[in-house]
Amino acid sequence: MSTTMTTDADLKARVRERMTRTGETYTAAREALLAEPPPAHPPRAGTRPDPEDPPLRALVVETDLAADRAVATFVDGDRLRSIPTRRRPRAAVLMHLLLRFERGREYAEPEVNALLATAHEDVASLRRELVDYRWLQRADGVYRVAEEVPARFPSEAQEVPTDEVARFARVPRHPG
Repeated sequence: MSTTMTTDADLKARVRERMTRTGETYTAAREALLAEPPPAHPPRAGTRPDPEDPPLRALVVETDLAADRAVATFVDGDRLRSIPTRRRPRAAVLMHLLLRFERGREYAEPEVNALLATAHEDVASLRRELVDYRWLQRADGVYRVAEEVPARFPSEAQEVPTDEVARFARVPRHPG
Protein backbone atom coordinates (compact mmCIF):
# COMPACT_ATOMS: atom_id res chain seq x y z
CA MET A 1 0.00 0.00 0.00
CA SER A 2 1.38 3.37 -0.98
CA THR A 3 1.36 6.33 1.36
CA THR A 4 2.24 8.85 -1.35
CA MET A 5 0.42 12.16 -1.11
CA THR A 6 -2.21 12.68 -3.79
CA THR A 7 -1.48 15.79 -5.84
CA ASP A 8 -4.34 15.68 -8.34
CA ALA A 9 -7.11 17.97 -7.06
CA ASP A 10 -9.77 16.21 -9.13
CA LEU A 11 -8.90 12.82 -7.65
CA LYS A 12 -8.97 14.32 -4.14
CA ALA A 13 -12.43 15.73 -4.81
CA ARG A 14 -13.67 12.34 -6.04
CA VAL A 15 -12.14 10.61 -3.02
CA ARG A 16 -13.86 13.05 -0.65
CA GLU A 17 -17.17 12.60 -2.48
CA ARG A 18 -16.87 8.83 -2.08
CA MET A 19 -15.96 9.23 1.61
CA THR A 20 -19.13 11.25 2.14
CA ARG A 21 -21.22 8.72 0.24
CA THR A 22 -19.77 5.54 1.76
CA GLY A 23 -18.30 6.58 5.11
CA GLU A 24 -14.93 5.06 4.11
CA THR A 25 -11.61 6.45 5.26
CA TYR A 26 -9.63 8.57 2.79
CA THR A 27 -7.19 5.73 2.10
CA ALA A 28 -9.95 3.15 1.55
CA ALA A 29 -11.94 5.48 -0.71
CA ARG A 30 -8.82 6.36 -2.75
CA GLU A 31 -7.83 2.72 -3.20
CA ALA A 32 -11.38 1.81 -4.24
CA LEU A 33 -11.43 4.59 -6.85
CA LEU A 34 -8.04 3.64 -8.24
CA ALA A 35 -9.14 0.01 -8.48
CA GLU A 36 -12.22 0.86 -10.57
CA PRO A 37 -11.88 0.06 -14.29
CA PRO A 38 -12.40 2.87 -16.81
CA PRO A 39 -15.88 3.23 -18.34
CA ALA A 40 -16.78 0.79 -21.10
CA HIS A 41 -17.29 3.64 -23.56
CA PRO A 42 -14.75 6.47 -23.65
CA PRO A 43 -16.15 9.98 -23.31
CA ARG A 44 -16.64 11.88 -26.55
CA ALA A 45 -16.34 15.58 -27.04
CA GLY A 46 -19.73 17.26 -26.86
CA THR A 47 -21.53 14.28 -25.28
CA ARG A 48 -22.63 13.60 -21.76
CA PRO A 49 -21.01 10.77 -19.81
CA ASP A 50 -23.03 7.66 -19.07
CA PRO A 51 -24.60 8.11 -15.59
CA GLU A 52 -23.68 4.48 -14.82
CA ASP A 53 -19.96 5.20 -15.29
CA PRO A 54 -17.97 6.58 -12.36
CA PRO A 55 -16.87 10.16 -12.90
CA LEU A 56 -13.21 10.12 -13.87
CA ARG A 57 -12.75 13.85 -14.38
CA ALA A 58 -14.58 16.83 -15.77
CA LEU A 59 -15.03 16.72 -19.53
CA VAL A 60 -15.46 20.46 -19.88
CA VAL A 61 -12.30 22.28 -18.92
CA GLU A 62 -11.44 25.62 -20.47
CA THR A 63 -7.73 24.87 -20.67
CA ASP A 64 -5.06 23.05 -18.72
CA LEU A 65 -2.60 25.83 -17.94
CA ALA A 66 0.05 23.38 -16.70
CA ALA A 67 -0.11 21.54 -20.04
CA ASP A 68 0.17 24.84 -21.91
CA ARG A 69 3.22 25.76 -19.80
CA ALA A 70 4.81 22.36 -20.51
CA VAL A 71 4.36 22.84 -24.26
CA ALA A 72 5.80 26.36 -24.02
CA THR A 73 8.76 25.07 -21.99
CA PHE A 74 9.67 22.04 -24.09
CA VAL A 75 8.68 23.08 -27.62
CA ASP A 76 10.76 25.57 -29.59
CA GLY A 77 9.06 26.18 -32.93
CA ASP A 78 8.75 22.76 -34.58
CA ARG A 79 11.43 21.12 -32.39
CA LEU A 80 11.44 19.76 -28.87
CA ARG A 81 14.14 21.18 -26.63
CA SER A 82 14.04 17.81 -24.86
CA ILE A 83 11.55 15.07 -24.05
CA PRO A 84 10.10 15.78 -20.60
CA THR A 85 10.96 13.17 -17.98
CA ARG A 86 7.91 13.82 -15.82
CA ARG A 87 4.74 12.08 -17.01
CA ARG A 88 2.32 15.02 -16.98
CA PRO A 89 4.45 17.42 -19.07
CA ARG A 90 5.38 14.54 -21.39
CA ALA A 91 1.72 13.77 -22.04
CA ALA A 92 1.05 17.44 -22.83
CA VAL A 93 3.96 17.54 -25.28
CA LEU A 94 2.83 14.29 -26.89
CA MET A 95 -0.67 15.71 -27.38
CA HIS A 96 0.96 18.72 -29.04
CA LEU A 97 2.90 16.40 -31.38
CA LEU A 98 -0.33 14.56 -32.20
CA LEU A 99 -1.42 17.69 -34.11
CA ARG A 100 1.06 16.66 -36.83
CA PHE A 101 -1.17 13.69 -37.68
CA GLU A 102 -4.65 13.42 -39.20
CA ARG A 103 -7.49 11.32 -37.88
CA GLY A 104 -8.84 8.91 -40.47
CA ARG A 105 -5.51 8.47 -42.26
CA GLU A 106 -3.24 5.43 -42.17
CA TYR A 107 0.50 5.90 -41.68
CA ALA A 108 3.31 3.45 -42.34
CA GLU A 109 5.96 3.40 -39.63
CA PRO A 110 8.47 5.36 -41.78
CA GLU A 111 5.86 8.12 -42.21
CA VAL A 112 5.29 8.30 -38.46
CA ASN A 113 9.05 8.41 -37.92
CA ALA A 114 9.45 11.20 -40.48
CA LEU A 115 6.75 13.33 -38.81
CA LEU A 116 8.25 12.82 -35.36
CA ALA A 117 11.86 13.29 -36.55
CA THR A 118 11.08 16.91 -37.34
CA ALA A 119 10.51 17.37 -33.59
CA HIS A 120 13.17 15.14 -32.00
CA GLU A 121 15.68 12.47 -33.02
CA ASP A 122 14.31 9.88 -30.53
CA VAL A 123 11.36 8.94 -32.73
CA ALA A 124 11.06 5.45 -31.22
CA SER A 125 10.34 6.84 -27.73
CA LEU A 126 7.85 9.38 -29.02
CA ARG A 127 6.08 6.82 -31.20
CA ARG A 128 5.93 4.28 -28.35
CA GLU A 129 4.52 6.86 -25.93
CA LEU A 130 1.83 7.97 -28.41
CA VAL A 131 0.80 4.31 -28.75
CA ASP A 132 1.00 3.70 -24.98
CA TYR A 133 -1.37 6.62 -24.32
CA ARG A 134 -3.60 5.13 -27.03
CA TRP A 135 -3.70 8.33 -29.09
CA LEU A 136 -2.05 6.38 -31.92
CA GLN A 137 -3.15 2.84 -32.67
CA ARG A 138 -0.83 0.30 -34.28
CA ALA A 139 -1.90 -2.83 -36.16
CA ASP A 140 0.28 -4.80 -38.60
CA GLY A 141 2.79 -1.96 -38.96
CA VAL A 142 0.07 0.57 -39.80
CA TYR A 143 -0.63 3.51 -37.48
CA ARG A 144 -3.82 5.52 -37.14
CA VAL A 145 -4.88 8.29 -34.81
CA ALA A 146 -7.58 6.98 -32.47
CA GLU A 147 -11.10 7.98 -33.43
CA GLU A 148 -12.09 8.76 -29.84
CA VAL A 149 -10.41 9.92 -26.67
CA PRO A 150 -9.30 6.73 -24.92
CA ALA A 151 -10.99 5.69 -21.67
CA ARG A 152 -8.67 6.28 -18.73
CA PHE A 153 -8.05 4.56 -15.43
CA PRO A 154 -7.99 7.16 -12.63
CA SER A 155 -4.24 6.78 -12.19
CA GLU A 156 -3.74 7.31 -15.92
CA ALA A 157 -6.14 10.27 -16.00
CA GLN A 158 -3.82 12.10 -13.60
CA GLU A 159 -1.07 12.09 -16.26
CA VAL A 160 -2.92 13.47 -19.27
CA PRO A 161 -4.01 17.11 -19.64
CA THR A 162 -7.32 17.77 -17.92
CA ASP A 163 -8.54 19.24 -21.21
CA GLU A 164 -7.59 16.08 -23.14
CA VAL A 165 -10.97 15.98 -24.88
CA ALA A 166 -10.59 19.53 -26.21
CA ARG A 167 -6.96 18.98 -27.24
CA PHE A 168 -7.84 15.73 -29.00
CA ALA A 169 -10.68 17.47 -30.86
CA ARG A 170 -8.07 19.82 -32.40
CA VAL A 171 -6.33 16.93 -34.19
CA PRO A 172 -7.19 17.50 -37.85
CA ARG A 173 -9.34 15.03 -39.73
CA HIS A 174 -8.09 13.59 -43.04
CA PRO A 175 -10.25 14.96 -45.88
CA GLY A 176 -10.55 11.56 -47.59
